[in-house]
Amino acid sequence: MIDFEKDIEACLQVLRNGGLILYPTDTVWGIGCDATNAEAVAKVYALKQRPDEKAMIVLVAEENDVLKYVASVDLALFDYLQEHPKPTTVIYEGAIGFADNLVAEDGSIAIRICGEPFCRQLLKRFRKPLVSTSANISGLPPAKIFAEINDEIKRGVDYVVSYRQDDTVAAAPSSIIKWDNGGLQVIRP
Repeated sequence: MIDFEKDIEACLQVLRNGGLILYPTDTVWGIGCDATNAEAVAKVYALKQRPDEKAMIVLVAEENDVLKYVASVDLALFDYLQEHPKPTTVIYEGAIGFADNLVAEDGSIAIRICGEPFCRQLLKRFRKPLVSTSANISGLPPAKIFAEINDEIKRGVDYVVSYRQDDTVAAAPSSIIKWDNGGLQVIRP
């Protein structure tokens, strides 16, 4: 069994207090916070030097979480996601329960169901969705491994996860799709 319990406990404490974490995901390393806490979300925008009208991705642990935070979901989407093994972020209409400064002007939200063991465990224990935006200053390329993360980002968070810092295989961002009434629109392959 992989031991990341100390990282999980530390992350939970930081997240519950409105802080920011730097953590590995099923794609690139992410800056994370409680997706329902507007003050925490504002800290992420400030750290990334990113305009707050630019949307950020949210991670959840399972399909039921999507149903809890989105007004209406075409269940056929879940079949599509199971058939496509690449991590896929979906833009959903009708976001519910997120921090207002996280939801796009049109009321949509980008959510990815995360299967990576550390993230999944963290999400299940936190019991809320997490912001997951790439660990970089806005406009710069995302870090594909921990060693590429800018020191300003590392210093700007309240906790840096130790788990997977030694990974040397470059990660790629998720695919992004929009699913409208059974129709698929690919935003980022």
